[in-house]
Amino acid sequence: MKIAILGGGPAGLYFAISMKLRDAAHEITVYERNRPDDTFGWGVVLSDETMGNFGENDPVSEAMIRQNFAYWDDIKVVRGDDSMTSGGHGFCGIGRMKLLLLLQERARDLDVTLNFETEMDEVRIADLKASHDLVVAADGLNSRVRKTYADRFGAQIDLRRNHFVWLGTKQKFDDAFTFIFEQTEHGWIWAHAYQFDDDTATFIVECGPETYLAFGFDTLSQADSIALCERIFARHLGGHSLMTNANHIRGSAWIQFPRVTCESWHFDNVVLLGDASATAHFSIGSGSKLGMESAIALADELNAGKRLSQALADYQQARQLQVLRVTSAARNSTEWFEEVERYLDLDLTQFTYSLLTRSQRIGHENLRLRDPEWLGNAESWFQSRAGSQSRRRPMFAPFKLRDMVLENRVVVSPMAQYKAVDGNPTDWHFVHYAERAKGGAGLVFTEMLCVSPEGRITPGCPCIGPDQEAAWRRLNDFIHAETDAKICAQIGHAGRKGSTRLAWEGIDKPLIEGNWPLISASALPYLPESQTPKAMDRADMDRIKAQFVAAVQTADRAGFDMIEMHAAHGYLLASFISPVTNLREDEYGGDLENRMRYPLEVFAAMRGAWPASKPMTVRISAHDWMGDDGVTPEDAVRIAALFHQAGADAINVSSGQTSKDEKPVYGRMFQAPFSDRIRNELGVPTLVAGNIYEPDHVNSILMAGRADLVLLARPHLADPYWTLHAAVELGDTAQAWPAPYEGGRRQANTLAERAKAMA
Repeated sequence: MKIAILGGGPAGLYFAISMKLRDAAHEITVYERNRPDDTFGWGVVLSDETMGNFGENDPVSEAMIRQNFAYWDDIKVVRGDDSMTSGGHGFCGIGRMKLLLLLQERARDLDVTLNFETEMDEVRIADLKASHDLVVAADGLNSRVRKTYADRFGAQIDLRRNHFVWLGTKQKFDDAFTFIFEQTEHGWIWAHAYQFDDDTATFIVECGPETYLAFGFDTLSQADSIALCERIFARHLGGHSLMTNANHIRGSAWIQFPRVTCESWHFDNVVLLGDASATAHFSIGSGSKLGMESAIALADELNAGKRLSQALADYQQARQLQVLRVTSAARNSTEWFEEVERYLDLDLTQFTYSLLTRSQRIGHENLRLRDPEWLGNAESWFQSRAGSQSRRRPMFAPFKLRDMVLENRVVVSPMAQYKAVDGNPTDWHFVHYAERAKGGAGLVFTEMLCVSPEGRITPGCPCIGPDQEAAWRRLNDFIHAETDAKICAQIGHAGRKGSTRLAWEGIDKPLIEGNWPLISASALPYLPESQTPKAMDRADMDRIKAQFVAAVQTADRAGFDMIEMHAAHGYLLASFISPVTNLREDEYGGDLENRMRYPLEVFAAMRGAWPASKPMTVRISAHDWMGDDGVTPEDAVRIAALFHQAGADAINVSSGQTSKDEKPVYGRMFQAPFSDRIRNELGVPTLVAGNIYEPDHVNSILMAGRADLVLLARPHLADPYWTLHAAVELGDTAQAWPAPYEGGRRQANTLAERAKAMA
């Protein structure tokens, strides 16, 4: 093949090398706009795993790179006068300029033609496209090729919030990758510092836009900007200066990170590589890694005997998921630093844990593998804050709300069963909830218990009133007598989402016959085929509020330990809160304070009817997934604050299900960021669910301070004894089992210990 590579960075050079290794007859030319020894970064971070990939692909260049590495094992967090170090992280760094020179040397040895100081424009790019079999756009995040053919790649560029400047220093940071957080007269500013050769370290300075503007970095020259950074970080620089290699840039050289994503990475004989196709934030140090590993994959596909179009399509398919995983982790890390001031008041142990796990690539047990002593001390700190002297994992720490004390932080999430008869719970409910209480969770939620027959979602949904009191009392008496679990009644009204079929008969579809009248904040049907609800008037509001109060009184008599008001997922109370479902023009519609008026009125009535010694929570939708048209995470903070001020002991943070037009973004623990924000901006206890299915998820959410209680739904459908089995999996022999199951506990722990020993 005759190949033109535009961009002489690590990705472009490594692709040239990889192609030549597979077929020396390839005719490859690299075009680079800068000089051979120009570079505008300082160090490149690579992991042991990445170096293993490089060794399999080209042992020669891998050895050349490895001989020039600076290694470190620790991550050090410095916040003001305090510091904390965690080990076992296994990174290595190399100067970016050194890496480029080594790859240039290897490429020349393989007969790759390197052309430097060569500018490209649209005409030149088109000429190369016409005269070559393949044009590889490895020309970085500001790719000229991607801009030239913008309509073919579907690029989206998200300019992130924070500002940063990439500097270097002769100060030594060779003992650890160091994060330094300094509080200044204009807010917090921080540095990412790491060694990359014997005498030079990268020193990236970052801050939020308010601090950036307050210091005037936007108007300073580079020299003045650097001098100011030297003053801010003087006690960490040991008299050494900060250096720039961006003298070609006017102004202070501070920039904002552009997050690049592309729908397509190729068309005709043009393909994007590295940062041209997707960018990973510098805070996880994976940009060069991604580009070079993608170079290997592209070379493999192009030398597999396929048509060019098929090879390029297979390359994108093979790499896109892995790149997405890394860039998603990078997005998590980016957002953590954008919101870092939310966490800076946390205890340094929890702050460090939050930083280490910010990308979600590193979990709780992975940290134990890296530094068991540090994590053990962190777990002891967490337990002591919970009033325990144990060294067990965070999920097994007690938790108290008012007079209710939970044995652990695992919660069985509300899950509709659709097995009630005429609003009455049946033996199914008794067995279902009793089994999960026996399974070790600290708290068990009921599904939404409806305040009236007309408030049901389906004919199979249970109610809570005098007619159901005995059945719920029987269940609660059993749970309290036979288990350590506490039980919460979630109380709500379906609103416009009522009068529908059982889930397995057509979820959200209206009943074929026997429909009952619906009410909501506004006369808007949920689906086009749904019944149009009546917009509630004041008489309706008074009647429904009285039903909620009666439900609370029944819950108390039935022996529930806690109640939750359901104000999420588009049900009746949620329909007032969301602007998507509340189009009222009276005092209950309009701005958020008005939309919250009726839900707060109902909450106050419920709280007044519930014993002061017992806790009450509220479930909210923190995101309607409807852009600015619905409730946003910013709104959710205000919603949570209003409920907390009214007496809510904790906020159960959920999202979505307000409208079928929603566009949710799912992923592991996808609702944890909403909980995190509410908990740490308001100082309010939170509960969270949402694609949480491993003990590691639970422990990392708790330890990082993203929630106080963690709800699991589907895992508890699959395994009522999830908590007991998680304890066995984690080697936690302190977990109590029901007395009749003691033999099973001993055997499970013995088998787990045997399997561990054999492994």
